Amino acid sequence: MKKFLAAPAVMAASLLALSACAEPPGSEPASSGAPSTSASAGAGDAAFKACMVSDSGGFDDKSFNQTSYKGLTDAAEQLGVETGEVQSSTAADFDKNVQAMVDADCNIIVTVGFLLNDATAAAAEANEDIDFAIVDSNPEGSADLDNLKPLLFNTAESSFLAGYLAAGMSETGTVGTFGGVQIPTVTIFMDGFAQGVAHHNETKGTDVKVIGWNSESQDGQFVPGDDPFQNIAGGKQTAETLVSQGADILFPVAGPAGEGALQVAQSSGGDVNAIWVDTDGCVSAEQYCENIVSSVYKGMDVAVFDAIEASMNDEFDNTPFVGTLENEGTGLSPFNQFEDKVPAELKTELDQLRSDIESGTIEIESAAQPK
Repeated sequence: MKKFLAAPAVMAASLLALSACAEPPGSEPASSGAPSTSASAGAGDAAFKACMVSDSGGFDDKSFNQTSYKGLTDAAEQLGVETGEVQSSTAADFDKNVQAMVDADCNIIVTVGFLLNDATAAAAEANEDIDFAIVDSNPEGSADLDNLKPLLFNTAESSFLAGYLAAGMSETGTVGTFGGVQIPTVTIFMDGFAQGVAHHNETKGTDVKVIGWNSESQDGQFVPGDDPFQNIAGGKQTAETLVSQGADILFPVAGPAGEGALQVAQSSGGDVNAIWVDTDGCVSAEQYCENIVSSVYKGMDVAVFDAIEASMNDEFDNTPFVGTLENEGTGLSPFNQFEDKVPAELKTELDQLRSDIESGTIEIESAAQPK
């Protein structure tokens, strides 16, 4: 798989294109149980078909589904492949939606999210002639499946930078984080964030508190409800609870439900701000940009594109891809409207921290980090 070459600013520019190409040419994103197929003109192999199954967030979730979906649309446009996709509404859709893509004669099927772990592994085992890639999961036994490639991201590294940034920008001395569901792909962000704040306290002599997550006990605040990632009202309620306890920087790791935190920040009159996750929030949720200090991005679009291209070229393998700070598979997005508000000294410190993490001088501890 190709190494990530885009700098964070370039990555943000890449994500900007998402708003202009949110659907593959000639099709609309399919609703649950209604697979959609499109043929794309181009120089690629028109007989090759790349497909995708979302989790319950759908392809317009302003988060990881949307960014992963861009990898599919980019493959359609740049490689000229045929595409198919289906959106999931609930966990009950996962098995049938993956099977729908199998039945649609896809050459590669990309599934999005840890929650599709079991459905993807089962389908890969049952269909050895189809390549599978899964974003944000490494299913047990995948090393024994030649046709299943995990696409992983060590966001503990980039979230460490986000925590340090939050500590440096907080006026109240309290920052807050919350998750959608307590799964590794969520808690990895929260672990890194809390440890970044702790590092700021250690090196700068501050006493910034993190509420909403305790790395040692692995316990914290999560959105309520039967489908937490879709519960924007629940995300707002959770954010309001953290703000009532003094938090003025919020770090929601909750997919679409995280928009509730952005709503709280927007209505605060500038007293509360946020750091977004998965994508540059000033692109995916631009109406809240004035309250987004930065974002922890994951280069899921590039990873998905590379997996599709490798499959098309008969170069597919099951070696997990791990996005890191070093290969720019994850990192901090630009400060955008906070460019002049983040002190120059803090920016310099973040640059040094990145180098220290890449070199191993700083080691982040999170059981959720990709192995």
